[in-house]
Amino acid sequence: MELPVLSSTALLTVLLAIGLFFFIRASTKDRIEVARLVGDRPEEDLLEAIQQYFTQRAYRIAAVDAAQNQVTYEGLVRASTFLAIFLSALAAVGLLCLSLVLSFLFPTVGNLFLGLVLLAPLAGVFYWKKSTRSEQVSLRITEPGPEVDLEIRGPLLVVTGHRDELAEFQQALRLMPLSE
Repeated sequence: MELPVLSSTALLTVLLAIGLFFFIRASTKDRIEVARLVGDRPEEDLLEAIQQYFTQRAYRIAAVDAAQNQVTYEGLVRASTFLAIFLSALAAVGLLCLSLVLSFLFPTVGNLFLGLVLLAPLAGVFYWKKSTRSEQVSLRITEPGPEVDLEIRGPLLVVTGHRDELAEFQQALRLMPLSE
């Protein structure tokens, strides 16, 4: 191969490897959001459903602030086996491409660069260790203010937690997001 083609291919492969590194690192990032949700049932029924939901998901009450009408739930979130395997496979493909380009760039070393593929399972291990963690969901119940549509009859819930947990919570309890 010609040197300009090989060097430009090497540069692109290194840039892709850097992107893959940051993608794997971002897979463990906290995605905490605040959602304002409105229930369609009385507050007592909604509180009972919320407690049942969090009990089923293995959360426990970590703190109660009666002055602010706020409850904080805490639970252990486990990593996804599928995502750990997927990230390891992505890392294997990326490292294989990098090692092939490096073996063309440095032919004297030969196929020793293929040993880089053995590092691929580290991506899954990294994800597994960083993603298995304790998470908190904070829930505050308030009355809808005057800016809220008059058709809303239930209490207003302000929930702070992981994006995926909020989506599951909203779907399980059939809560409507409050449009601002």
